[in-house]
Formats: sequence, structure tokens, C-alpha cells
Amino acid sequence: MAFGLCATAMAQQQDSIKSSTLGEVSIQARAENMSRLGGAENGMNIGQGELFRAACCNLGESFITNPSVDVNYNDAAVGARQIKLLGLSGQYVQMLTEGQPNSVGATLPYSLGYVPGAWMKSISVSKGASSVKNGPQSITGQINVEYLKPEDDPAVSLNLYSDSRLKGEFNAAVNRHLNKHLSTILMAHYEHDFGHHDDNGDQWLDSPALRQLHLMNRWYYAKGRYIMHAGLGFLQEERQGGQVHHVENPFRIRLDARRMEAYMKHAYLLDQEHNTNIALLANGSLYNLDGTFGSKGYGTDQLNFSSQLVLEHEFNHDHSLSTGLSLHVEHADERLLLAEQGDRAWRETTPGAYVQYTYKPSYKFTAMAGLRADHSSLNGFYLTPRMHLKWMASDHITLRASAGLGHRSVHPLAEYHYILASGRTLDMAHGVVSVQPMTLAEQMHFQPTLESALNTGLSAAFYIPVGDRTLTLNAEYYYTDFIDQLVVDYDSDPTAILLDHLHGKSYSYTAQVDATYEPSDEWSLLAAFRYNHVMCTYGGQLMEKPLQSRYKGLITLGWKPLMGIWQVDLTLSLNGGGRMPKAYTSADGTPSWEDEFPAYPQINLQVTREFRHFSLYIGGENLTNYRQPHPVVGAADPYSATFEPTLVWGPVHGIMAYAGLRMNL
Repeated sequence: MAFGLCATAMAQQQDSIKSSTLGEVSIQARAENMSRLGGAENGMNIGQGELFRAACCNLGESFITNPSVDVNYNDAAVGARQIKLLGLSGQYVQMLTEGQPNSVGATLPYSLGYVPGAWMKSISVSKGASSVKNGPQSITGQINVEYLKPEDDPAVSLNLYSDSRLKGEFNAAVNRHLNKHLSTILMAHYEHDFGHHDDNGDQWLDSPALRQLHLMNRWYYAKGRYIMHAGLGFLQEERQGGQVHHVENPFRIRLDARRMEAYMKHAYLLDQEHNTNIALLANGSLYNLDGTFGSKGYGTDQLNFSSQLVLEHEFNHDHSLSTGLSLHVEHADERLLLAEQGDRAWRETTPGAYVQYTYKPSYKFTAMAGLRADHSSLNGFYLTPRMHLKWMASDHITLRASAGLGHRSVHPLAEYHYILASGRTLDMAHGVVSVQPMTLAEQMHFQPTLESALNTGLSAAFYIPVGDRTLTLNAEYYYTDFIDQLVVDYDSDPTAILLDHLHGKSYSYTAQVDATYEPSDEWSLLAAFRYNHVMCTYGGQLMEKPLQSRYKGLITLGWKPLMGIWQVDLTLSLNGGGRMPKAYTSADGTPSWEDEFPAYPQINLQVTREFRHFSLYIGGENLTNYRQPHPVVGAADPYSATFEPTLVWGPVHGIMAYAGLRMNL
């Protein structure tokens, strides 16, 4: 179905692997954990079983055991996390909530923390140029989150969490079926950091104290051929960080955010024999952010609205078509405080249309071709063609290939406002922004940038019988070449952060090999290695992108003895070193930081005890106790031009222990 019913479920089935040799229990176990997407797109479906292998307090902490997605802090000031996929930052991944775009503009730096882990039913990660159905924004892939459903079995779910850093969390979900047609679910999330930690003694909080309240009510109605989903959500969050309180004239960071959202999905089955259906989808949000970064400030009132009208039809078993119209609207009123006050309002309206054709003459071969046409009121007209191929060369080998363009409008102040915490000059030049000689009022009238890139990828999955089990080996290669890009340049001037259009080349390629094996019903093993090579032009010179790990190794080991009553999950990772931006020279002639950052290991462990209606879990993160030595550069003088909290490449916290309770009644 167009909005995540039958068609989504079918698309996310794992590839056929001699299914006749697998018992019903084995299939169910794998479906709850992690399986490969079964369609033409390359990726993984992560179920609750896999998510529960770690604490998973929010979406940003859901990829600890995933070999493809990295999550790290943007900086040590606001504590915002971002993902990296195919070696590139998270803004090039299209974030979806049940097939609808839901993270844009000023919400991007914090959106991973806006999705509670206890609310998630599954996560789908597709790599490369994804389907054109959901828009042109996907450049390195799509991540689609499925929430708990109103139509799921009636239940009351509770989740309690606490850790050694004095963070507490409460989650609840109450599902009720009011009659055979109508059901609803009410979900609540509250978290509070009670501690203020400065483990390295630099008089700077390692991460801001956070308090968040998130409520959502979802509804489901189905009668005959008609199906409806709808819901409302409310979020309020406060972040407070900066220097510790006993410092004279402390540098304070405070962010207050409020978000209201609503969505609806209507679908009607026109012809069951040909799976012909029409669907109307819409979602909207109001987001208010007020931020203070020492003597600087940024605020925004942001409105987002997206809608789609989708028609899908299967001509026969071999040929199917999906087509639709879309409308995306972004309105924002921005406030920027540097030495003076500047205000800016921007409006972007983007209508679009797409068509996607799928040819599947047999279960062994699938070809999917799509084309979008969009027109932005700020960036003009652009086309988005994409192509996916899948071929099962045999029962043991599946090959995939993809190619396509991706486009996204970027509004620099909205997406990169957190860099205001830096003491450097914010320099947006060449029509994007400029601090000198333009006045602040003149800066606020810059035009947005349309980023465009071509992504191509190849992957091969091998299913190798080992005894009565199957070893799954996957190898993939992706190349992303930017046509235009907004470049965040730390290198051209060590006293400024330059946001500018791309002048030269920018590209990345990623190669990954991973293997999964279950030697018995009790044991599971995953091993992966990925190499990233990310290059960009800074100040006319093609250089390796800073703060990007060149490689990552990952091993996860799961043990479920005594018929699954106990579960032990161990994750070991090695994050490769990388380049630091060009350093400024201190008064004594020494550089402010090294040219390279080193590789570092991490170990996470969790033990879970299952009972009939609840489970208890305890665990530890970063058991190697490795921390970036000086995540805040110039912490003693945050009002100076040499203050820099945004160059984070590793963990800012040491060992952390946690415990929790999951209950399902």
C-alpha cells in the first residue's frame, strides 16, 4: 500500500534463502531482529528484537549494533547527535516517519532525540538513491521509522530507564480497540538529566542537561476497502549546558524547543485483484526554537507541511506502477543575534510529481525505475531520475545495483545554528552570507542552496550453507559525487567558519563487507568492516573531509541460553582515525590541536532477563573508558576567538552503566 500497509510489509521481507530449510521459529526470530530488505533497494530492516539488544533510549542510540550507520555528537556544547551513512553527514539521509518526511530545517540537529526508542516498532535503512515516492531529498539513503500501531494487539507497555549519569526516563504506551473498526494508542515519554558532569575537569559540562516531554495520540480506522491513520503529537525540550556554575561570568548555552505535529493517511482499495489503491497522505508541524550561545542567539518559528496523493496499480504479476503528486511547504521566521539583531523570513513551496515503474518477471529479477519533477519557489525546477536492479543469480547469490540523483534545499542558519557556540567568526560568503563588510541585516537576505549529488552503488549478498545453518556475507560499494553542495569550511581560515557553495570537487566512496552467522539457536554473530574515503574542496584545495573516521570495524555477539530466558549482547567496535581541520597557532607557537585524531575502541555490554510479562536489563557503554582528550578547545576562555566546542570526533563520556525495566501487559 502507498502508506506502509501491505506493500511496505512485502518490500521489507528478507531475501529468499532456501526458505524450505528454515523452520517457523527461525523465521520469526530473524524477523524480530535484523533482515535484509527484499525489494530492489539495498538495506536492512531492524526489528524490536535488534533494538532491544541495547538501551536504545532514542533513534540516535538505535544503531549501536548496526554496521552501516554511525552516530556521533555534532559538538560538545549542545549535545546534538547526527548519523552518518556512506561516509556523509545525516542531512543527506532522508528521515521518514512511516513514509512521511518529518525532520527538516532547524529540527535536523536534534531530530534523532525526538524519536523515543520505546515507541519504535522497526527501522528500515535503505542505502543509496532510494525510491522517488517520498521526495528528492535522499542522497545517501533513507531511514524510515515505524511506530507502535493502534491496530496492534491491545496492551499496556511501560519502559523505565536510569543510568550512572543520573539520567532517568519513563515511557508508556496504552493501546485500546474501541470496536472492530476503530483503535487508538496513547504514548508518553519523559526524560530528565539530573546530573551536571565535568569528568575531565575543564570547567565545561561534558554534555548539556536535558529535559524532554513527548506525547502522541494515534488513531486507526478500517472498514471495507477504506483505511485511515491519524495522530497528534506534542514535544517540549530544554537543554542547558556551558561552563559550570561556580565560574565567574559563565558561558551559558540554553535551547528551548516546542513542537506540535499532526498527520493523516487515507487509503482506498479500488481493485483488489490488481492491488489498485489510492491514498492521500499529509503531515504538518509547528516548531519553535529559542537558543542562547553565550552572547549570541538564534531563534526560529518554523512551519512544515507535506502532502502526497498516490495511485498504485499492478497490471499483472510482471508490471506495476506507482504515481503521485506532492506538495512540500516550509515557512520560517529566523532571529539571529551577533553584535546586532537580524531578522529574516523565508518561504519555500515545492510542488512535485513522480512516476515509478517496477518490472518483476520472476522472483529472481526486479527492475525499478523512477522519475520525479519538482519546482521550488526558491531554487527552480529540477528532475530526479533513479534506477534499481536486483538479480538472484542463484539461490545463494543476490546482486543489486542502483543509480540516481538527489536534491535538497538547505537553509544554512536553520541547519547549522549550533556552530554559533564556536568563538570563530561565522562567515557566509559569496551570496550565502558574509560577516564583513555586509551588515547583519544584509546577511539575513541570502538565498538558500540547492544541493545535488549523483549516487551509484553495487552490492552482492552471498548465502553460504555451513552445516545446517547459513552464513550470510554481504559486500557493497557506493560512490557519491556532488554537483553542488553547501560546504562547512573549517580550513580556509582558522579564525572563521565559512559556509559557502562548492567550488571544485566533493565526493565520497564507501566499501563495506559484513557477515552474519548463527551457529546455533543460542548464538548469533555479526562482523563488519567499512572503509570511507570522503573528499571535499576547501579554499581551492581538495582535501580529506575533517572529523571523518576512515574506517570502522564492528563485531556483535549475542547469546540467548535457557530458551531465551537470558540474553547477553556484546558489541565491540574500532573507529579509525581521520583528519583534523587546520589548527591555529597558540601564543607560544604550538598548534591548538594535532593534524590527525587517532583510532579508538569501544565495548558495550547488556544482559537481559526475560519474564512472562516483563524483562529486566543492565548494561554498560564505552567500557574501554575512552574519551576524546579535549572536546572543548579553549574552554577556559569561551568568549575568545580561539574557543571551539564543535570539533568532536570521539566519545565525550567515559564508562556509563545503566539499568531498565520493560513491561508489556
